[in-house]
Amino acid sequence: MSIVQRSSLQAIPAYKQGATPGTDEKAFKLSSNENPFPPLASVTAGIAAELGTINQYPNAAAPELVGVLAERLDVEPETIALGAGSVEVAGQLIHATTNPGDEVLFAWRSFEAYPILTHVAGATPVMVPLDSAGAHDLEAMAEAITERTSLVFICNPNNPTGTIVDTAAVDAFMAKVPAHVLVVIDEAYLHFNTSAETAIGMDFFRRYPNIAVLHTFSKAYGLAGMRIGYAVAPAAVAANLRKTAVPFGVSALAQRAALLSLEHEAELQTRIDELVAAREALLGTLRANGIATTESQANFIWLSTGEDTMRVDAALREAGIWARPFPGDGIRVSIGSAEANAIIAATLTSVLAEAPAHV
Repeated sequence: MSIVQRSSLQAIPAYKQGATPGTDEKAFKLSSNENPFPPLASVTAGIAAELGTINQYPNAAAPELVGVLAERLDVEPETIALGAGSVEVAGQLIHATTNPGDEVLFAWRSFEAYPILTHVAGATPVMVPLDSAGAHDLEAMAEAITERTSLVFICNPNNPTGTIVDTAAVDAFMAKVPAHVLVVIDEAYLHFNTSAETAIGMDFFRRYPNIAVLHTFSKAYGLAGMRIGYAVAPAAVAANLRKTAVPFGVSALAQRAALLSLEHEAELQTRIDELVAAREALLGTLRANGIATTESQANFIWLSTGEDTMRVDAALREAGIWARPFPGDGIRVSIGSAEANAIIAATLTSVLAEAPAHV
């Protein structure tokens, strides 16, 4: 007799982590949008000082971290809910706002965990195609809202295309969203977004009662391996997020690392500025060589290589660059070291010069 299992899981794909080059020391893993800089020395020292207490459970409420975040964001502490990375908090949001069969709406292609998390919660994903520029089509998303819609994700900048939504477009969208539908602005790549027109999640949180904002320490802060992120949401929603969270899901080490990172934001900002400059330099080089690229406001670039995606990805791997291909759509390549970025530019210039231009 076989063990009874949830039959619907057979139709749900497992989350696919960015590929790794394994033991090849000459290769660069640029498939997961990780920060290429090593952790701050102050952060690693602070974590080391906490190692003697790992036999104890962390404080699940994380009062010190929540207090600092509340003060910096100028919100009440009860509006903040933590999780093991913003992806876990996204799952909390879906579980807290949907009943079986309710709809979760988002652009596609966008963060690939959205449909997986939605299916796992027993809700129905509704994917609205991106526009021709690889950006959210907020008018089409508004038209796709039904009486079953409970939650909407807006990924800004969008993963994997790096495009943004502007303030005016989100305001127009919110005017069409029913008051009972929660709109989540996912800002995992906020720190790399230098656009003057971009919508800012916290601005919308202050102006609309049905907005939540997702932030993470994984990208700009370089704490991807520590797994810590948070939502700012209406207090009643945040309370339900804490109910759906895995108990003790955010370790004491992660809490300490986040606090130390907040204390050293000036040092981290220098690194962010370097990554943004490297992104713009790489995009400029590719365009100068006749390669059309999508404008990115994240720590990665996107190439709409379509049916040529796997050929281009194979060429990058041959050169030692492990990127993130999406067969039939395109390739996302994280910004890496100066050496890695030079290899990316040379390889893409060579391989795409042999094929029709891609936009």
